Amino acid sequence: MTSTHVSKEAEDSGPSGYAAARLRLLQEGARSGPPRRAALSELTDDWLSGLFEAATQGLRGASLVAVGGYGRGELSPRSDLDLLLLHDGSDSAAIAALADRLWYPVWDLGLALDHSVRTPAEARKTAGEDLKVQLGLLDARHLAGDLGLTAGLRTTVLADWRNQAPKRLPELHELCTERAERQGELQYLLEPDLKEARGGLRDATALRAVAASWLADAPREGLDDARRRLLDVRDALHLATGRATDRLALQEQDQVADELGLLDADTLLRQVYEAARVISYASDVTWREVERVLRSRAVRPRLRAMLGGGKPVAERSPLAEGVVEQDGEVVLARAARPERDPVLPLRAAAAAAQAGLPLSLHAVRRLAATVRPLPTPWPAEAREQLVTLLGSGTPTIEVWEALEAEGLITQLLPDWERVRCRPQRNAVHIWTVDRHLIETAVRASEFARRVSRPDLLLVAALLHDIGKGWPGDHSVAGEIIAKDVAARIGFDRTDVAVLATLVRHHLLLVETATRRDLEDPATVRSVAEAVGTQSTLELLHALTEADALATGPAAWSSWRGSLVTDLVKRVAAVLAGDAPEEPEALAPTAEQERLAIEAVATGSPVLSLRAQTEPPPTEEQPAGDPEPLGVELLIAVPDQAGVLPAVAGVLAVHRLTVRTAELRALDLPDGVEGSVLLLNWRVAAEYGSLPQAARLRADLVRALDGSLDITGRLAERDAAYPRRRGVVAPPPRVTVAPAASRLATVIEVRAHDAPGLLHRIGRALEDAKVRVRSMHVSTLGANAVDAFYVTGPEGAPLPGEEAASLTRRLEETLRG
Repeated sequence: MTSTHVSKEAEDSGPSGYAAARLRLLQEGARSGPPRRAALSELTDDWLSGLFEAATQGLRGASLVAVGGYGRGELSPRSDLDLLLLHDGSDSAAIAALADRLWYPVWDLGLALDHSVRTPAEARKTAGEDLKVQLGLLDARHLAGDLGLTAGLRTTVLADWRNQAPKRLPELHELCTERAERQGELQYLLEPDLKEARGGLRDATALRAVAASWLADAPREGLDDARRRLLDVRDALHLATGRATDRLALQEQDQVADELGLLDADTLLRQVYEAARVISYASDVTWREVERVLRSRAVRPRLRAMLGGGKPVAERSPLAEGVVEQDGEVVLARAARPERDPVLPLRAAAAAAQAGLPLSLHAVRRLAATVRPLPTPWPAEAREQLVTLLGSGTPTIEVWEALEAEGLITQLLPDWERVRCRPQRNAVHIWTVDRHLIETAVRASEFARRVSRPDLLLVAALLHDIGKGWPGDHSVAGEIIAKDVAARIGFDRTDVAVLATLVRHHLLLVETATRRDLEDPATVRSVAEAVGTQSTLELLHALTEADALATGPAAWSSWRGSLVTDLVKRVAAVLAGDAPEEPEALAPTAEQERLAIEAVATGSPVLSLRAQTEPPPTEEQPAGDPEPLGVELLIAVPDQAGVLPAVAGVLAVHRLTVRTAELRALDLPDGVEGSVLLLNWRVAAEYGSLPQAARLRADLVRALDGSLDITGRLAERDAAYPRRRGVVAPPPRVTVAPAASRLATVIEVRAHDAPGLLHRIGRALEDAKVRVRSMHVSTLGANAVDAFYVTGPEGAPLPGEEAASLTRRLEETLRG
């Protein structure tokens, strides 16, 4: 059925005919995107025009005007109808009656309506006071009634906007900035708001308003397509949810992707990110141009007076060969010849980043259109300019984005295409893969003085996750890619091998430090063998910290930093020729010894709660953002069965989140008989305040003697609070870490963090009759990554089949 036929049916049948025609239109699978939005707008135009003509009853001096998104003819399935009833003010009572006859049929159909009733003077006055009203009126479109009235308002509003642009555009820019700070950047969010986030539909509308001012214009290439793509996604979201929502929630992404005919939710997000990136870059360029024009207008009268009325010549300051600064931007020198100078893009980018200036859009486009590819391997200057660009700190980001917007990055590094705009479905990561790599390089530049080869550190930072998007372990895939890229950009064999090692093992230090017993010689030897040399260890230490800091606040802390530093010192000693000694019991602190003696004397658990504080910054661990609040929980318990599940269960009952946890046997002072387990945990309340230590201790006593049914309490609570719909977590994975220790079997558990998880693991280990020699628990976002050093009853590592059987039982327990 054509839109003309649909519209005719709507006219003939009134509201019910419009509703039926609208429903058929939205259910047409063959029509989507701009054609459907235009057809829906046309259908609605005809219906509202019919309502207006029937309701006016000869009334003159009034018109019905569509504004905002409806004014642009872009109705999504659940869009508001933005309408203005414009009148000449001659008959207020008649206009009020007309408004009722227009608005009530819309409300009766359950359609969202944003309406106003104004004279042209009132509309103009309101626009002058409210920028959002002004923006809506810029898209005013006549629907019915007095065409002259609508045309007069449009002319006046546009004239006001252009006359007041020097005042209103900075106000609009401030609104956009505030919204971006509130909503975040669309191109990185896992659950983005397609309209409000930076790079979304609001910013696209703001760019239209800037263009209407005639003061500046956005780069047009790709902008309309990016905006259309976001509108298409919003249409599919409205149809999938049946709601007027702009937030692309995780649980709806697969359905939206299917509605759009895309492979999966990742493909959907990548398309959204690419569109947002185009709009964000266009916004950056446009607002920079607005500021330049306004600055020039403010300065020009004074300059003209000084120069006797002549037109001032823009000052150009040399920055590098073929590169100059002009008007606060980096541009190409007049003598520059990109077609003969393949290093020029990197030289210009490095000069811009070093100067903290943006690359001009014209310069980047000229480079993209004319520059020749670099030879393989790259000349030394190209490699040096890349390192300079990566080592320039925060300004690197804006310059890199300018190169990427015009395709220069994938021209220089073809492997970049796989990670570009690639989402990371991990709550710990706050960036897409490509932005994370640049953020890591920015962080690594802060550590350039800590390493002897900062060039290798910066390139490793750029490449460490380059394997994401390929099948299998991204570190293994990344090692292969890094070798190829490093050789292509001109590093020699030795440096290529170091870069490959850094990429292959970029997670080694933090994973080992937080999941392994550092007192076990096998742990330290395995890291030393993987790293190979002191200089590589030094680079890996800096890369580890830069990577974690660039991941997000949950990935790094003073606690993790101190563990990594401790591991690095031990590995450095091995690489220097000092064999690690067999483990000896750690000397307890005075508080630990006091608690242990009290536990032996009373025959019951003793505990203390102490506020967690940041250690003072050191050269290795500089000051940073404070860690999340928590407390240190120390528990000394006479050695007995069931300690781990009892402690974990009591904490779960009290709604305490376990951030880190360690357990070990403690040697007592001479003359004190008995064996004590020491648990050193860091916990925080899920909400509310922490329970009293006395109450925790009382419940722990009851849990150990069996009078507190922890399993039942947790089951009752789970039943009382049904699970909310959300992301389906991947299944738990339990493995044996090979050759991790000669003294124990190391069981690794990776699972979705949930209340009672550690209690369930502890019970399963108790049921299997194994002894937990030590454990290392850490939580990264929604993921728990735990390592348990276990032995048989006699204290020896588990035989291979027993260990395999234990992992299967644990997985079954956690899946149940």
